[in-house]
Amino acid sequence: ESILYHLTSPCRVTKVADFEPIKRDEWIPDGHAHRHFRTMESEPGGAALNGRRLLMWNDGVEISLCRPDAEMDYYFRNGEGDEVIFVHEGSGTLETIFGDVPYKEGDYIVVPRGTTYRFQPEGDQRYVVFESPGLIEIPRRYRNEYGQLLEHAPFYHRDIHPPTDLRTHRDTGEFKVKVRVRDGYQTYVLDYHPFDVVGWDGFVYPWTFSIHDFEPITGRIHMPPPSHQTFQGRNFVICSFCPRKLDFDPMAIPIPYHHSNLNSEEMIYYVSGNFSSRRGIDVGSVTLHPSGIPHGPHPGLAEKSIGQTETHELAVMCDTFHPLRLTKLAKGLDDGEYAYSWLDERAPAAGSADEDPAGVTSHF
Repeated sequence: ESILYHLTSPCRVTKVADFEPIKRDEWIPDGHAHRHFRTMESEPGGAALNGRRLLMWNDGVEISLCRPDAEMDYYFRNGEGDEVIFVHEGSGTLETIFGDVPYKEGDYIVVPRGTTYRFQPEGDQRYVVFESPGLIEIPRRYRNEYGQLLEHAPFYHRDIHPPTDLRTHRDTGEFKVKVRVRDGYQTYVLDYHPFDVVGWDGFVYPWTFSIHDFEPITGRIHMPPPSHQTFQGRNFVICSFCPRKLDFDPMAIPIPYHHSNLNSEEMIYYVSGNFSSRRGIDVGSVTLHPSGIPHGPHPGLAEKSIGQTETHELAVMCDTFHPLRLTKLAKGLDDGEYAYSWLDERAPAAGSADEDPAGVTSHF
């Protein structure tokens, strides 16, 4: 918990204004298939809250794209969920009731529920937003019983950046605060500035962590994607794929093997670099590998990977343990061809297993 010391009672409101229910326009595809969404084609619009465009969701997490081109003329508080905002492009300051939280390209901004904040962006912005009704926290396996990071954790306490300057505002006037509650946004009007805190103490506050500070995880043979876990949520995890050395066993094929996610769905947002197991993927691409059907390297890439010693990919993955539902935004961004990208025109389906080192195994 944290304790905040206000100049004015935080219960004081002059008006309970409009309530806006959250609307989700679901797209139910005709077929259950792997999908590729080209999100760089999405248009900018709105501010850092109303510019969020839901791409996919389930009961445990909502995943949205955001390309804000306007500043927030109000303040926001998520009253029913935690947030992680990955900054693909841009920099600025997240003004919060706890103080300023500077952010830059590559940062994860972690905002616990109940935090009042406002974005002050600098330059063009592009985010991927994760919202969850459950806690989003550092994985338990990285912490000891007292909450301290263990030595094997892929990041350190100094990589976590809490609020800096606490700015106490004594302004009066009319201030709008939007609060997410009951699956909607309730607007309240205050006659004092919501950032009237003169001090606080505790262990719940917003913070940033840079994907560039994630210590790469590598091994003698291929390390499965969840080994790159960065955050844990209720029925989902967020992972960071970073530049790293590849598998170093002399007999290793340094590329992911074919596998089926029988109890999870895999969403990957591609940030930069060359993703060695995929063809046709661009910066800003999102792939979705749903549960129940196998996926793996595209034809020819396993052979191409032999002898490679490092990768320069940068990507954010969200594995969910319940099926994801898609929105009409996803329909508009879907390339429609990704499910067929494993067709190899060079060889028939019944080719020799020796021709494809990655094609002889399939993991469940």
